Amino acid sequence: MVETVPGYVSIVFILTTFASVAFLLQAAKYVGLQTLPSRILVFVLPLWIIFQAILGIGSFYQTTDTLPPRIFLFGVLPAILLIATYFVFFRKSFIERAPIRVMTMLHVVRIPVEMVLYWLFVAGTVPEAMTFEGLNFDILSGILAPLVAFLAFSGRRANKWLLIGYNLFGPALLLNIITIAILSAPFPLQSMSFDQPNRAVLFFPYIWLPVIVVPIVFFSHLVVLWKVLVTETSE
Repeated sequence: MVETVPGYVSIVFILTTFASVAFLLQAAKYVGLQTLPSRILVFVLPLWIIFQAILGIGSFYQTTDTLPPRIFLFGVLPAILLIATYFVFFRKSFIERAPIRVMTMLHVVRIPVEMVLYWLFVAGTVPEAMTFEGLNFDILSGILAPLVAFLAFSGRRANKWLLIGYNLFGPALLLNIITIAILSAPFPLQSMSFDQPNRAVLFFPYIWLPVIVVPIVFFSHLVVLWKVLVTETSE
């Protein structure tokens, strides 16, 4: 299946995944590595990366006739629960102390992600709808990230409305591609892209996209929105 994908695609994606994790760990360092939520991230993230790699290499996710899909139960759901845990138990100690600039710059990883999706489409392992030549415009979030990070903090006070706009726009694009990815995956609920379904994410290393990269990207949007809208801080 993934034998048709050139080796450089996997290398770019692995580096992109590590970059996503590095951004998040940089935020944890800013908060303070001695704090409990930061320690949890430093401990859990490497284990999660290895665990998901083992499942991907072991073809665990390639069984696609189950409901809910295995990738949801053993990959996406735990990530969602971890995010919820941080917002329930670590709002004061992590969420409200995380650096907005770092959490904004994190989104530059969406540029190489979109390039990888395009290369996977060319290799016949994801549908065109999941690329910027199809219905996926998520690359815009990556392109805008450094610009937003610069403009939002170029004045004496952070541009609250720019941050709000970007962090509403970004999740909307993310939810769009997530929907396309789900509907085009070879699960019982598949309703599009039957000629070239979304199969790459069931294999290593691309399994890291839905279980590591996407949750980190989504988490960063939520953190900034919480700080700007709820705590009314833009630091």
